[in-house]
Amino acid sequence: MPDSQAAPRTPVIALVGNPNTGKTTLFNALTGLSQKVANYAGVTVEKKEGTCHDQHGKPMRVLDLPGAYSLSARTPDEAIPRDVLLGRRADIAKPDRVICVVDASNLERNLYLTMQVLDLGLPAIVVMNMMDIAEARGMKISAASLQEQLGVPVIPMQANTRKGMERLRVAISQAELPLAKPGEYTPALREALAKAHELLNAEVSVPQSPTLTATASLLCSHELDGMRSAEAIEVARAGIKRDCPGWEESLVASQYNRIGGLVRNIAVQHAGGAPTPTDKVDAMLLHPVLGWLILGGLMTALFATIFSVADVPMGWIDDGFSWAADWVKAQMAEGDLRDLLTDGVLAGVGSVVIFLPQIVLLFFFIGLLEDTGYMARVAFIMDRLMGLVGLNGRAFIPLLSSYACAIPGIMATRTIANPRERLITILVAPLASCSARLPVYVMMIGVLLPGGIGGVWTKVAFMLGLYALGTVGMFLFAWLFHRGLRFGTGTTMILELPPYRVPALRAVLLRLWERARAFITQAGTVILVISVLLWAATSYPKPDAGDDTDRLTQSIAGQLGKQIEPLIEPLGYDWKMGIGLIASFAAREVFVSTMSILYRADDPDEEGTRPLQTILREQRRADGSPLFNGKTCLSMLVFYVFAMQCMGTLAITRRETNSWKWPLFQFGYLTVTAYLAALLVYQGAGLLGY
Repeated sequence: MPDSQAAPRTPVIALVGNPNTGKTTLFNALTGLSQKVANYAGVTVEKKEGTCHDQHGKPMRVLDLPGAYSLSARTPDEAIPRDVLLGRRADIAKPDRVICVVDASNLERNLYLTMQVLDLGLPAIVVMNMMDIAEARGMKISAASLQEQLGVPVIPMQANTRKGMERLRVAISQAELPLAKPGEYTPALREALAKAHELLNAEVSVPQSPTLTATASLLCSHELDGMRSAEAIEVARAGIKRDCPGWEESLVASQYNRIGGLVRNIAVQHAGGAPTPTDKVDAMLLHPVLGWLILGGLMTALFATIFSVADVPMGWIDDGFSWAADWVKAQMAEGDLRDLLTDGVLAGVGSVVIFLPQIVLLFFFIGLLEDTGYMARVAFIMDRLMGLVGLNGRAFIPLLSSYACAIPGIMATRTIANPRERLITILVAPLASCSARLPVYVMMIGVLLPGGIGGVWTKVAFMLGLYALGTVGMFLFAWLFHRGLRFGTGTTMILELPPYRVPALRAVLLRLWERARAFITQAGTVILVISVLLWAATSYPKPDAGDDTDRLTQSIAGQLGKQIEPLIEPLGYDWKMGIGLIASFAAREVFVSTMSILYRADDPDEEGTRPLQTILREQRRADGSPLFNGKTCLSMLVFYVFAMQCMGTLAITRRETNSWKWPLFQFGYLTVTAYLAALLVYQGAGLLGY
């Protein structure tokens, strides 16, 4: 196709800003459901990209870049915004324009990154978000004055309520945006940066910049990518240090002097330092005693809701799969295909999907707590406890993410600059009870406490105990690794506490939909495939005609289970549970579907649609005693608290550590711990007469 007829390139807009400025909320407001999440090529940093339309209906690509405080990268997370804005990434086109999102209530801190971005000479828009919080603090800010001084559009906004969104859409619809007025350097610093720029331009393709900010950003960076780039940058650093001693301090001072003048001209603060609503709430939530009580109360309320409110929709899902199984039985003649659909597909997938309401509630609560700003307070109150095991409160943020899923939790460790603390956090992250364990916990607690025995609060207490056990194990092993891994030194946490704000319900629901879709997709792929394979393994080879031998025992799964049964029998498990342990290595929740397929295979109820927990409670050992008695259920629960039953987590550990040594060590120590803990529970309960 001739160039004149080629389709025009879709413009690229990059969103940049400090953490906790509402940047992702703005991204969700702009793109809605038209977004996708992947990783940047070569690194495990998450890339969020979406599509929005300007006032004329023209599509635009929107990139939500990782939060950063400056372009002087210290971690892989902070290196991404720098490299994307400089056009140094082959997998991402250099943005056509940039939206700089700043917290209006913390202008001086937020404008440092903004001024660096503007000095790159890119067309830009400044969004002053959280104007309502600034006003609540008694600040009066003139967006028009800031726009006049910077020379670029400045939009006041409240992204969580979409206030100011139309003005932003009008701004991004402009055919051309004005460039910002350049900043100033001292003559000595300018001359030294110019020499470094000339050196680097030949080596690492530093783009031309009117204020040499691109060169300064690379020289100040601690995260260097590529041996050739790193060597050239180190040479340039040595040169500028020789030509202009103290150049980094001079660079920062000149930028903050400029920002100070801007803030004095555009903002007036009233209220004479009176305590803000955030200060008043923090007095309770960060209290050394009351803060812990509130955190415990919130977790108790969360699990009580999961066990009570979710019962109704779980019943609907169970009834739906039971109806589907009955309908298939009524429509199809008896045979292998009918058994595959009812005992394999519907029984396997349905036994996991039934827990979707509980997982949705879990993620909904987590989303609310994150959007209100409370999660940062949790990290703060945990800092002292984390310090006892050689970490700091910043490491708790990835660990907290691991309670949803260890994979993004481990990926979040890239924000930890200290290599030793980062490795320790990666190694212990799987001990956080992730959402994949929730179906196993709920199923086994339901078998242990059938019907109304003990009530909801007893089940809540069991669930809290399991989460507490995993947390204690996490801290214990972090302490052991802290003493065993001797490289590097500890660091002090510097954590920003964002102001409290009303959650953006749209953004929370959007993230909730992404999580639910991921869970359903997994049920429709991994769990479906494993369910079909397990059904086949339990159905073949078929016994000869007239052979009264148990069909399930003679199957492929039965033979494999019998071989591993001596190893797991001391834990109270039979060979069927052993098959479940092996299958759940692909994903922990597969254990539930495996139990459904294996124990329904010889279910005396011809309909085969009874609740799985009822079927499990009816299972008997050779001596007639219950198979799933109290000590077996407790042993299984403890095993899954510690076990490394997640292939995806091992894969991401391999990527993050760039070595097979650490994922193999992770698998080994967690599996041994799970086995010994389950053995102690089962045999110990037996010695006590249970």
